[in-house]
Amino acid sequence: MNRDKAGDRVEIDGENTRFGPQKPTPGLYLVATPIGNARDITLRTLDLLATADVLAAEDTRSLRRLMEIHGIAVNGRPMIAYHDHNGNKARPRLLADLAAGRSVVYASEAGTPMISDPGFDLARAAREEGALVTSAPGASAVVTALTIAGLPTDRFLFAGFLPNASGARKKVLSELAETQATLAFYESPKRLGAALKDAASTLGADRPATVCRELTKKFEEARQGTLGELAEHYATHPAKGEIVLLIGKAEKGNVSENLIQAEVEKALETMSVRDAADTVSTMLGVKRRPVYQMAMHLAKTDD
Repeated sequence: MNRDKAGDRVEIDGENTRFGPQKPTPGLYLVATPIGNARDITLRTLDLLATADVLAAEDTRSLRRLMEIHGIAVNGRPMIAYHDHNGNKARPRLLADLAAGRSVVYASEAGTPMISDPGFDLARAAREEGALVTSAPGASAVVTALTIAGLPTDRFLFAGFLPNASGARKKVLSELAETQATLAFYESPKRLGAALKDAASTLGADRPATVCRELTKKFEEARQGTLGELAEHYATHPAKGEIVLLIGKAEKGNVSENLIQAEVEKALETMSVRDAADTVSTMLGVKRRPVYQMAMHLAKTDD
């Protein structure tokens, strides 16, 4: 690191960088915000919040509060709400700002934009218009949960929120049942017990899982157990706070009967009993005879 004579520039890895925030290049800046602890924010994000021409946020009240905590003034700059319910109205205004050569910061309510966040359409539209689209990375609830959950992180699949209805939820879980990766979901505390119950019945009660809640906050918790154990616990101990549910990857050869039945029922819609048994047993890597017997029973029941 070398300081120039003016004392306001350093050289790091061959690049000259000035101290303090500089006016950003025109473009869209997707900035990560804290998921709980207000100090979990990067210096670069603070610089962008202080210097961007236009501020946009999923929740403008949360962004104002965050800026107040860190001593950043709005100074009369536009602060525009951008969320699921007003995107079609707000997006043209922000695109016009970009076309006029302004810098626009977009902040999700908490965490990294684009991760279960309404900013996707804005970023896509900005890129299609030829604007600079870049990110100031930082906090993310799903990545934070993965770091403390005690489940494999070499491969993981983030699947957002599970459906509200039990039938639709089981369908999604069935489709993911054999995924060779840790499964990650966001979940509401009100639905956690039902989600765990459906996961235990669909994926197998012995499958390992971790419920992470209140990440980076005072009452942070990462409760480990099997799906069956966790379903039983949260049936009588309702959870509070924002939740990430992580489920261990499928073990080859350990396939739940509920999953087999769901796949057989699906196959029987277009196949004979014999073909359905062949297809499902091969797909799931299980013995054909019990699958064939199940298919025979289900076919007779339908008749």
